[in-house]
Amino acid sequence: MGDALAMALLEARGFTAEDFAFSHPGGNLGRRLLLKVGDVMHKGDDIPRVAETTSVKESLLEMSAKKLGMTTVSSSAGKVIGVFTDGDLRRFLDSGQPLDDTRIDTVMTTTYKTIDKNALASEAARLMQDNEIYSLVVMNDDDSLAGIITMHDLLKANVV
Repeated sequence: MGDALAMALLEARGFTAEDFAFSHPGGNLGRRLLLKVGDVMHKGDDIPRVAETTSVKESLLEMSAKKLGMTTVSSSAGKVIGVFTDGDLRRFLDSGQPLDDTRIDTVMTTTYKTIDKNALASEAARLMQDNEIYSLVVMNDDDSLAGIITMHDLLKANVV
């Protein structure tokens, strides 16, 4: 009965979930409503990046070094034009093409999912779950690369 009375009073005063999150930022609801993608993403030198002319073999070295299961592929102008993931690698190996002589831009995925760095981390989790993917390319407001966020990052931050 006390809980029902408290809820009715909070509702009458217009107290929202966001208000609760600001009062209790360390709790699960607070994390889900306040934590932004930019707070937990990989950025700077931790972002796996290769040029469009890079071979698949060299791209694999970058993927292994950065340990995110993927790499971004950039044009000569520095714009992200695709990604190459562990799944793409499996499909590539099945095709029998040579690792050294194949350019990454011929086998990369060009229809990849992105999210804004200011989006809620919980939105990134929903987007990954809905699309059954492990990582997202994070973009700045000017459509430049800001970082990479993975499901593991969200689990570590207790978002999911």
